[in-house]
Amino acid sequence: MMLEPVLEKLNITALNPMQEAALATSEQQDMVLLAPTGSGKTLGFLLPVLKRLQPNTLGIQALVLVPTRELALQIEQVFRQMGTGFSVKCFYGGHATRSERSSLTHPPTLLIGTPGRIAFHLREKNITSSTVHTLVLDEFDKSLEYGFEVDMQFIISQLPNITRRLLTSATAMAQIPRFTGMQNAQTINFLQDTPSAPDLEVKAVLVTDSDKPGTLLRLLCKISNKPTIVFCNQRDAVEELSQFLTQKQLAHGIFHGGLEQPDRERALLKFRNGTYHLLLSTDLAARGLDIPEIENVIHYELTNAETYLHRNGRTARMQAKGVAYLLLQPHEKPSYLPANLPAESLPVKLVLPPPSPWETLYLNAGKKDKISKGDVAGFLLQKGYLQKDELGLIYLQDYVTFAAVSRKKAADLIIKLQNEKIKNKKVKLGIAK
Repeated sequence: MMLEPVLEKLNITALNPMQEAALATSEQQDMVLLAPTGSGKTLGFLLPVLKRLQPNTLGIQALVLVPTRELALQIEQVFRQMGTGFSVKCFYGGHATRSERSSLTHPPTLLIGTPGRIAFHLREKNITSSTVHTLVLDEFDKSLEYGFEVDMQFIISQLPNITRRLLTSATAMAQIPRFTGMQNAQTINFLQDTPSAPDLEVKAVLVTDSDKPGTLLRLLCKISNKPTIVFCNQRDAVEELSQFLTQKQLAHGIFHGGLEQPDRERALLKFRNGTYHLLLSTDLAARGLDIPEIENVIHYELTNAETYLHRNGRTARMQAKGVAYLLLQPHEKPSYLPANLPAESLPVKLVLPPPSPWETLYLNAGKKDKISKGDVAGFLLQKGYLQKDELGLIYLQDYVTFAAVSRKKAADLIIKLQNEKIKNKKVKLGIAK
């Protein structure tokens, strides 16, 4: 395997020590990779997997099991960006199984999926598992937490020819369950016992007047438009806080397990592309998701020490710096916090952050229509007369595409392009809700 072309496509100059250690392990030995959220574990296991893939070989060679749909999609995206020449598919719940079943007429070399969906296809005999020689259990501790043990146990029992197993986790486990089949595994441990990331500054925000939503609003006004995630413990708290901030006319997105999958995906992509800089979330977003350049994490509600660490892992990633704020009532002081936690002063006069310069458009065409990101970019730049700096991230799905464009130009683009075509397909445009 030539590493340089892969790193070049990923815009990475060099592997970090954890990824180098994972890549250096024996191809014949099982591996347990322990590393914190945001440390690059995805590439840490994809590179060892890539070393084992054989060209011109039919059938699924490697299977990656993950706890969430978002993580599955993220891994698929990274593997595609690597430009390996090997095919990859991503299976997960929340949409019809028909298209997944038909796609298995030509099985991918790498299959990524959630345990429930992969178990379904195995029970329906849609997947030929005898060709699978490499198994990855990514975020394995989270999969157990989500109740996927029975599905994973069934899946592994249907893989008779596994010769290498890779398990990743953001927490150390006292014992790895026997059903994984891990034997004499080499453990690579890059976990740290410190309660926060090395370049993470932790600050207390004191709630002195019992107005917790109002205290948060004042903090958000001080932070302004820097990318920020606010963590709540329950989805109801996320919804209530969202209603409060909507009344205050503060743009934001929400993310929790009670949302439909398309709504969750749209919330993440609008956060990534800068349409809004604030995301309210449960701990569903504390692990596994690739949300780069988060400058601030706000603990609206306190949690246990382990989840606190995972939340903080959303920022100060890959040598970047970040700040974690904890909204604390006078009587609150968890034992995992430093003894002398600096307090953040808040403004008296509220000035809401300015609107984002970006808006997200949707187009009713996608990958299944044989349309590429380049096609969409050309369409918006040439027919929409956008300048390059007025076009942001483009995100292709099977039958729809989302594109970040200058907020000032969004409404005119919808009118201007309503009768235009991409590759002889007439497309409709609108503001993504």
